[in-house]
Amino acid sequence: MSDDEAERDAAADGEGDRGSVPDPDGVEGGPEVADVLPRGDDPFAESVEAALAGRSAVVAVGVPLRLLPAVLAARERSSGAPWRIACRPGVVDALSRALVLGTAIAEAVERDEIRIRTGEPIDHGAGGTVFASPDGVDAVVGPRGDRSLATTAVDDDPETVDAVSGAAASRFEAATAESVAMPSRTRLLAAAREVLDDRFADDLATLLESLEPGEFGRTTGISDRTLLVALAARHDHLFRDLRRWVGTDGVGIAPEQEFTADRRTLVDRELIESIKVPMGPGRPMFRLRAVDDALLRARPEEVPSILEGQFALPTDEDGRPRREESRKERRPVWERRRW
Repeated sequence: MSDDEAERDAAADGEGDRGSVPDPDGVEGGPEVADVLPRGDDPFAESVEAALAGRSAVVAVGVPLRLLPAVLAARERSSGAPWRIACRPGVVDALSRALVLGTAIAEAVERDEIRIRTGEPIDHGAGGTVFASPDGVDAVVGPRGDRSLATTAVDDDPETVDAVSGAAASRFEAATAESVAMPSRTRLLAAAREVLDDRFADDLATLLESLEPGEFGRTTGISDRTLLVALAARHDHLFRDLRRWVGTDGVGIAPEQEFTADRRTLVDRELIESIKVPMGPGRPMFRLRAVDDALLRARPEEVPSILEGQFALPTDEDGRPRREESRKERRPVWERRRW
């Protein structure tokens, strides 16, 4: 394994010298969720999901950001009492800037499938991460870049399982309860139907189900805000209504004022246009409208690839795509057909 790969794994585990290795668990100055996830092929995360799926009454301590999607996926394949998850410091805060993973975790919390807190790793195992349940315990062990799970079944060593489970439960109880600063998927989509419309909400629901946990974070070139503005433009919504939706009590995806730069970027990339709509006294409003045929016709799950393809094009100094065909007069939106 290369030094770069080892450092990446150390950062994803939330370990290493924070002065030189970024901490993706959300410690100030560290990278965001999208810098750690998606990791593509991650056999260790897959092994954690496989080990936990179907278990009951799981108590997890010292969970880093890298493993949170695996824990959530395993919980979805299980039933019974809520799982108690104590994450490393900063992980819950990072979820407030992760649309896909944050809304999924918030949904599980709202359904009382998991209870999430923030605490320090347990003093057991190389990684300080432990998963305990009545039938056994799993501790993260191994050097950076080569993590694995050491499993102790209750039938093999009941005393160890009882001791570790008790320590994990005590560490969870001592951890700090934190709210995920993202709405649940249910509340997010309900507010979208109320403030915008069913078509936008259906697009968003399909899109969220199709995205990997770390895609379209707050710091990526194409952010979650860019994606939401593009979706709104596919349905000719007022920019004011989109911002009202994100600022609705209980939604709060991001501050309303942060969407302006994304709107301008999409206009510069010739994907959408902003049409001034005078509506009484005061400043005119903008109606968002998709002008790129591919964006307009794409299925919801294809929208990310459309944006990525357009953003990959070279641009002029004004930020517009450097291509002759983009300068041609576009057909009026009403002459175009949707999918």
